Amino acid sequence: MKNIRQLFKDKDYLLEEPEVEQLIAYCEELQDEIVEFKFEKGKSKEKVLLEIIREISNSCQDIQKQQLEHERFDYEAPDYRNAVLNLKKYLDDRCREERIYF
Repeated sequence: MKNIRQLFKDKDYLLEEPEVEQLIAYCEELQDEIVEFKFEKGKSKEKVLLEIIREISNSCQDIQKQQLEHERFDYEAPDYRNAVLNLKKYLDDRCREERIYF
C-alpha cells in the first residue's frame, strides 16, 4: 500500500491545497478502517474457540483452587452445580455471539 503523500512527492506544493488535504485525511481514515477490518477478519472461528477453551480452562482451575482451599482450611465447599451452570451459560452466549454451532 502506497503512502498517499508519496503520490505527491514530485509536486509538494499541491499538499498545501485544501482539496488535497481533505483527500489525504479521507485516505488516512480509509486506511485505518482497512486495518480494523483486517483485524476483525483475522478473528477466525478457530481463534474464538481457542479463546473459549482458555476461559473454560481458567474457570476450572479457579474451582480446583477453591476446592484445595476448602480441604486445607475447612472452608465452605465450592458450589459445583452453580459453577457448571455459569460455565454452560458462558459457552452458550459466546457461541451464539460468534455464530458457532455444534
